[in-house]
Amino acid sequence: MIIEALVAVLGIALGVAGGYFLAMAAARRSRQADIRASEDKAAEILREAERDAERINNEALIKAKETALRAVEKEERAKAREVTVRELEVQLDKRAETADRRERDVDRARAEARAREEKLDALEKQLKDEERRVEGLLEETTKILEQRAGMSHEQARQKVVEEIVEDARLDAAKHVKRVEEEAHAAADRKSKRIISTAIMRYAGEYASERTVSVVNLPSDEMKGRIIGREGRNIRAFEAASGIDLIIDDTPEAVILSGFDPVRREVARLGLEKLIADGRIHPTRIEEVLEKAQKDVDQTIREAGEFAVMELGLGSVHPELVLVLGRLKYRSSYGQNVLHHSLAVGFLAGMMMAELGLDTKLGRRAGLLHDIGKAVDHEVEGSHAVIGANLAKRYGEKPEIVHAIGAHHEDERPNSALACLVMAADAISGARPGARRETLESYIRRLEDLEAISMGFKGVQKSFAIQAGRELRIMVESANVSDDESVMLARDVAKQIEEKLTYPGQIKVTVIRETRAVDFAR
Repeated sequence: MIIEALVAVLGIALGVAGGYFLAMAAARRSRQADIRASEDKAAEILREAERDAERINNEALIKAKETALRAVEKEERAKAREVTVRELEVQLDKRAETADRRERDVDRARAEARAREEKLDALEKQLKDEERRVEGLLEETTKILEQRAGMSHEQARQKVVEEIVEDARLDAAKHVKRVEEEAHAAADRKSKRIISTAIMRYAGEYASERTVSVVNLPSDEMKGRIIGREGRNIRAFEAASGIDLIIDDTPEAVILSGFDPVRREVARLGLEKLIADGRIHPTRIEEVLEKAQKDVDQTIREAGEFAVMELGLGSVHPELVLVLGRLKYRSSYGQNVLHHSLAVGFLAGMMMAELGLDTKLGRRAGLLHDIGKAVDHEVEGSHAVIGANLAKRYGEKPEIVHAIGAHHEDERPNSALACLVMAADAISGARPGARRETLESYIRRLEDLEAISMGFKGVQKSFAIQAGRELRIMVESANVSDDESVMLARDVAKQIEEKLTYPGQIKVTVIRETRAVDFAR
């Protein structure tokens, strides 16, 4: 039992000793672990301290550098300010020197001005003395001249004024001649270019009509049928148409005579239909002429619409279109008026375009400029005035109405449009073959031109040339000077404008010739 107890005690003792040693080993391991953790923590704290120290050191370096840079900048600014101050001081010194110099110059100028003023005062006094002396001499001379010339002072003054006026008139004529030559040279170049361009761009056809129309017959037997029994057919025809029917010895033809071109056209169409139909009697004549009247009315409307469309005018009053179409059967100087109006419209539009103006306005005014000729046999007055009234009645613009009324100077043209319509009208009428003129009227016009020029003082001879489009006047060189010849040409042209009516324009040329003749013996 004792042994078992001893063994048990020994076992307990050994167990206790083993537990102690185990506890001691565990404690030692724990201490070692704590030591290592403390060492790691110390190392981490040391590293953090080193980083903080490095950061603090860097911040201190940066602040030191910034402080040094600010100090350098302050020093540089101080140096720049010092340089600027020195420059300003130099400029101020220069300005002070300039001001001193200017002050000296001003003082010197003032002294010179005072000297000049004193000199001028002396000269003024001397001039006044001279004026008084000259006035005295002039009065004395005037009295002597009046005694010797036998004229009073007022008479002598009047004579001098007359001479001055004459000299001024001659000087004015010279100046007018020079200005006109320069203006004509410039205007001539530009106008020739514009007109030639317009003419080259337009090429219209011309048709000439007279106051008679000829109707061809299939045979001379038809003349008897046209006359009818006891002349009843021809009388019915003339009464219904208002046109004279002339049947003479002309083979296979009859002549329709009348001044109304529209009626003459109606009669021509009616007669041709009667001849083609063969049935000719009073009732049939009236029916055929009525139908021909409708056909002509339709043709007139179509002709007016074609003219408006050809020029691209847009909206035109229907009544004005009908009046315009009647110009198809109207002629002037042998020229078809509708063709002439189309030509004037094209030419006026082209010239307006050359000058940078409204082309459509020029075309419209050109086409309508002769519209009064369609009704001038029904209304009293000039066709230009009649046409202007028609255009105004049917709502045309005031500038177009004025251009129509002024194209023959029934009123004074006051716009570029009116002047260009006048020019286009003259160009269309003056083109070769455009118009016809009887021999009697042609000769009479030439004689009138020469008679007008011969009525002026100093004119020796006068010649109408270029088919009456130019008048050349020979003057006596002893009685007409070069400057007076300019005034003579203008006066003759003015007389022609007032007394004659003519298409286009007439050039007046005054020729002055001086001859020196001697003989060798």
